[in-house]
Amino acid sequence: MPTETERCIESLLAVFQRYAGREGDSCTLSKREFLAFMNTELAAFTKNQKDPGVVDRMMKKLDLNSDGQLDFPEFLNLIGGIAVACHDSLLKSPTH
Repeated sequence: MPTETERCIESLLAVFQRYAGREGDSCTLSKREFLAFMNTELAAFTKNQKDPGVVDRMMKKLDLNSDGQLDFPEFLNLIGGIAVACHDSLLKSPTH
C-alpha cells in the first residue's frame, strides 16, 4: 500500500501526463498544454490574476532551457514554488 507521500508523487506524475503530449511530445508541456493545466488544475489562481500575461510570463520563467516547453523537472519547480508559498502563508497565519 503506497504511503501518503508516494500517492502525492503518483498524483503529480498523473496530472503532468494528463496534460503533456496532447500536442506533440508526451514528455513536455507546450504553452497551450500549460495554459490548459493552469486553467483547470490551478483555476483559482488563474481567475484571480488581473494581468492576462501572467501565465505566459510564468511559462517563460519556468522554461529554464528556453525550448518553449516545460519538462517534468521544470513543472516541478512550479509545484515546489506553490508549496513553499502555501507553507509560508500557513506559518504567517494567526494560529501559529
